[in-house]
Amino acid sequence: MSERKTAIPDSRVQPRFGGIATFGRYPRIEDAKAEGKAIDWAIIGAPYDGGVTFRPGTRFGPRAIREQSQYLKHYSMEHAVDVPGVLSLADAGDAPVKPYSVKETLDGVVDHLRGIGDQASKIMLLGGDHSLVYAGMKAAWIRQGQPTGGLACVHFDSHMDTLDSVWGEKWNHATPFRRLIEEGILNPKKMVSIGIKGPLNTEDDLEYAQEQGIELVPHTRWEAEGFAPIQSALDRIGADPVYLSYDIDCVDPVYAPGTGTPCVGGFTSAEALDLLRGLKGINLVGADVVEVLPDRDVAGNTALLAAHIAFEIMALDAATR
Repeated sequence: MSERKTAIPDSRVQPRFGGIATFGRYPRIEDAKAEGKAIDWAIIGAPYDGGVTFRPGTRFGPRAIREQSQYLKHYSMEHAVDVPGVLSLADAGDAPVKPYSVKETLDGVVDHLRGIGDQASKIMLLGGDHSLVYAGMKAAWIRQGQPTGGLACVHFDSHMDTLDSVWGEKWNHATPFRRLIEEGILNPKKMVSIGIKGPLNTEDDLEYAQEQGIELVPHTRWEAEGFAPIQSALDRIGADPVYLSYDIDCVDPVYAPGTGTPCVGGFTSAEALDLLRGLKGINLVGADVVEVLPDRDVAGNTALLAAHIAFEIMALDAATR
């Protein structure tokens, strides 16, 4: 093929275990910009877990994901595309955080993301806890010109994350989608939540999501009906701009043990990747991969899967170029 849009060291010349551990060994955004390259996707970490309601430690997630991404290769057999060949990809480092304030952190991350790359650049946000989806989606919404109808959303998770508050606090990793809906950033009628499972605190936990028109595809529904309900939701979304939010705890803890609120009975790693590939054709405008907790990981399996999930999400964009 012709020269890649993303300059990556040749692993047969420069070993993967050397050098700075940027995501996928992609160039730092400063270096890409110095070469005058427009950035299609900027990968940026948000080392923050002040919004967790159970085990902390996802603040170390971005670093772990980058470490495990060193063995990522480039060509997607499933989409028949060299991802960094057709996309200009760059690592934009980490967003600044304020460890003692959830809301200040989220607002600061929004401001930081708005200034990354140029207006056409898309952000892949690596968490960190799931409160960060508020920042990632709001920044994408602003970059899209603040559409009145809000963004559509494809959401992978064991939890709906639509509670109103936890411990009297409205800003945490169990509430971000409610905040986004309240602010008109997210269109709930064009949102699908995939992989929901596990016992709920109460039946009331379902009410808000159902009242707002969110399409729920619990793991048991997916087992019974396959991809059909997801495809139905994608058909409703159509060509609307879509934000993709991926909480790693939708994957069974056998395959992804390194997370703060694990739920048994989830996807295998192969199923998780296949489901993502089935989204080809959506109009992606931004994404996040969150809730990787390295201290609970085994042999780096969770962070490795998270790195591949981020790659597969960007491959969806590459496949449409």
